[in-house]
Amino acid sequence: MHEITSRGIFLENEAATEEAGRILGPLTPENTTIFLLGDLGAGKTTFTRGFLRSRGWSGMVKSPTYTLVEPYEFADIPVWHFDLYRLKDPEELELMGIRDYFAGRSIRVVEWPEQGQGILPDPDLTVSILYENNGRLLALTGMNSRGSEIAAAFTEQMQSGINA
Repeated sequence: MHEITSRGIFLENEAATEEAGRILGPLTPENTTIFLLGDLGAGKTTFTRGFLRSRGWSGMVKSPTYTLVEPYEFADIPVWHFDLYRLKDPEELELMGIRDYFAGRSIRVVEWPEQGQGILPDPDLTVSILYENNGRLLALTGMNSRGSEIAAAFTEQMQSGINA
């Protein structure tokens, strides 16, 4: 279903992309910000769906392209899923009260973070999803010690899944 290479983890299909999100979900502590990078249709929302499913979400997961943010309320930690693809000006984030979303106890998953450059805080972790050989290449990069710990734990879980 997946193969770890020197450049990242190869995911052969949509199910593998969702499963990767399921693996990352429980490894992510509160007050973590994740930036999702990748072209349109690369699987960012599919990855997020797996992430949310791992935390207990059973409802529909859609990309908040028009609403900019979709809240997912859980008993322990809420998850805010942002999609900034249609954002025209990063200042629009100030008008929607972006700082409030990042101030409280939560996990923030942000698609198209480059659209909010200069307003968004730095991420703990970036997840890149790129098209490759009829599948996807997934790479996690820790942007600080928290993100590096999450990325290492994720890679270890993925590796153990291959060896199981």
